[in-house]
Amino acid sequence: MDKALKTMIDNMPEKTGKSLEEWTKMLKAKKFAKHSQAVAFLKQEHGVTHGFANTIVHLSKNDADEPEDLLTNQYEGKEQLKPIYDALIAEIETFGDDITTTPKKGSVSIIRKKQFALIKPATKTRIDLGLKLKDKPTSSRLENSGPFGTMCTHRVRLTSVDEVDAELIDWLKEAYEKAH
Repeated sequence: MDKALKTMIDNMPEKTGKSLEEWTKMLKAKKFAKHSQAVAFLKQEHGVTHGFANTIVHLSKNDADEPEDLLTNQYEGKEQLKPIYDALIAEIETFGDDITTTPKKGSVSIIRKKQFALIKPATKTRIDLGLKLKDKPTSSRLENSGPFGTMCTHRVRLTSVDEVDAELIDWLKEAYEKAH
């Protein structure tokens, strides 16, 4: 969990009058069909600010281990790619303690102050690693961003954990350093 979210949860009782657990219990009892209905309820009936209301509703719908579930689902049927992902994350985590890893439905965003990398199991045999390396020339290995569009400037296709080598780690580190 990133620091900002943890701070928000820690401050919730003071700022909203209830803990996340209390809000979650209340929302589960109400059984709102839509996210927006629950947010509106918290804002109108309880005077909760939009930021807190949105966070409360989002977190109340998820189990604590949802990011792991998203990751598990990404690699379902692509289990042979998970060691590549694990190797990338292990290297990235050595760069500093200001990195947030955010699993989404189809990819994982790696963020410092800005997103600097994106890890996506693109096919059953390949991970696409997106990098933000503005003004860096492409090469046969460091391609243009392709399907990532403007989210990244470059893409590296990985099919083996051996490809998480010194050159790739240097590109990751450079993207990390530029994302301050």
